[in-house]
Parts: sequence; C-alpha cells; structure tokens
Amino acid sequence: MQLNGDNEEVPHKVNANAEAPNPASAAAVGSGMTRRKWLRKLYRQRYLQIMALLGIAWMIIFNYIPIYWNVIAFREFDIIQPLSAAPWVGLEHFKEFLSDDSLGYVIRNTLGMSLLKLIIGFPLPIAFALLLNEVRSSRYKKWIQTISYLPHFLSWVILGGILATWLADVGIINKILQALGFIDTPISYLAEPKYFWTIIVSSDLWKELGWSAIIYLAAISGVSPELYEAATIDGAGRFQRMWSVTLPCIKGTIAILFILAVSGLLNSNFDQILVLRNSLNESASTVIDVYVYQTGISDGRFSYSAAVGLLKSVIALGLLLGANFVTKKLNDTSLF
Repeated sequence: MQLNGDNEEVPHKVNANAEAPNPASAAAVGSGMTRRKWLRKLYRQRYLQIMALLGIAWMIIFNYIPIYWNVIAFREFDIIQPLSAAPWVGLEHFKEFLSDDSLGYVIRNTLGMSLLKLIIGFPLPIAFALLLNEVRSSRYKKWIQTISYLPHFLSWVILGGILATWLADVGIINKILQALGFIDTPISYLAEPKYFWTIIVSSDLWKELGWSAIIYLAAISGVSPELYEAATIDGAGRFQRMWSVTLPCIKGTIAILFILAVSGLLNSNFDQILVLRNSLNESASTVIDVYVYQTGISDGRFSYSAAVGLLKSVIALGLLLGANFVTKKLNDTSLF
C-alpha cells in the first residue's frame, strides 16, 4: 500500500507480466536434492551395497534361474539331447509317483521322522534356552554354550562315522549297556530298521540342540528386566517367571520358527540319513529326498525325480501357508 497526498492508502498496481512460482519446478528441485542425498548415502555405504548385491546375485543364480528347469518334470528329458527336443508328457510322472508301490513307506518314513523331530526337537531348544538363561555364573554358562554348540560345526560325514563306531557290535554303546545289565548280547543298531528312527532323532537333537537355542536366547535378552523385577516383587519364583514372563515375551519368535518347522516337514536331513543308512535298514531309512536321489542320480530318471521334487515343494508351500494362517489366527503372529 502507498499513501497519497491526502494520507490515503492507495493499493499497489499488480504487474500482470510478473511470473508466479512454478510448483512443478519447485518439486523438480526438491526431487533432485533428494536424489543427490540418496546417491551420497549410497556411495557412503558402497561396501555394504556390494555385499548385498553379491547376495542378490547368488540368490538369482542358485534359487531363481533353476526354477526354469522344473519344466523337465513335464517332459521326458534325456541328458544326451537338448531340453527343447524332450517330448512333453504332462502329468505322467506325477501319476506314476502317486501310484508307485514304494510311495507308502517313503511317505511314512518321511513324515514319521519329521514329526518326531518336530514334537521332540522343537520344544527342547526352547526349554534349554530358558534354563540356560537362568544360569548366573557367566563362566559356567559359556562352557555349556560351547559344548552344546560344538557338534553343529561338525559335518554329518564326521558324526556319521562316530555314530557308526559307537553303535557297532563292539561299540561303546553296547559295552555300556552290557555293563549295566540292560542287554546280554551286542546289538548291531544300524542293521535293525526298528532302531533307525530313534537314532536319527536323537543324533539330530545332539547335533542341533545348542545351535537351535541361540535365536531363543537372543529373543530372551530383549525381555525388559522390569518385568522380572515386578514378577519377583509379586512373589514369583524362577519357574514362575519363566512361564509367566519369558515365554509370553518370546511367543512371537516361537510362532515364526514353528511355521518354518512345519513347512519343512517333508525336508528330511538328507546328509544325516545318507551316511547312516544301509541295505539292512533301507525299509526305515528311505525318505523322499533319498528316493529322489536314487531315481534321479542312480537310475538316471531326471524327469521323474524332478516331478517328485516339485510335488514335494508344492506340498511344503501348502504347509507353510496353512501354518502361517493358523498362527495368525491364534496369536496374531505370522510371516506375512
């Protein structure tokens, strides 16, 4: 506003030629600044980004590209001819597997050992982590952790040789049982199919108990100490605190690992079974993974074994979705 000679306010004249601010231009400038900040941040983290890109490349090469080769499950593939020349057979390999006489005991062995591992091997690491968390001596706790973790770092080739020696007729297991009076004559445990499931479940537990408890210990470390203090003031003992404070606080972790365990019911520990099985216990040791190995590698039926493996993966996906749905309904915890 301006004042005229009579001290009256006179409004400014608006310049019609003046340019108004351009919102699009301002947005472009802001976007350019954001992009430059993002590039600078990316450059500062270049080593971490390279590591991440290597991981992504590994997944693409070994996890995604092989998906294309599942097409051989629907063809009659022969290794001496290109894939494009293999004739289409549709679902014939799937039908053959579902009508195979060996399907019954293969599924029985797979589900039997996997369910035993789930029922016994899933809760025990939780209990081990809860008890280990209550150990007050840090030195004693470290010794327990080291001893329990050590078998995980030994391959099943080594552990299989140890177990085969222990379980032989003249092995240490027979000698101990004979000295205690439980048996009169030595037993060749790996030659008896009725002992095979027990050997598999117990040896898997021995190897993986301590390692499986690590993630539960990490979850327990995140529990607020104030909750334990409040429970102690209310008169709760150690086991009451574990049941009323620790377990409810780590139930999300338990649910996620349970979903993953259920989805892997059809995935037997191939390395473990392969080193412990023999011609005498094959009626109890032939699982889906061994069956796929025998038909695909030993018999050269690549298309048939690919069909069996693909069917197993589809069922595992269904188990994953089902377990995820159930846990989401029960405690509102899920993978997705």
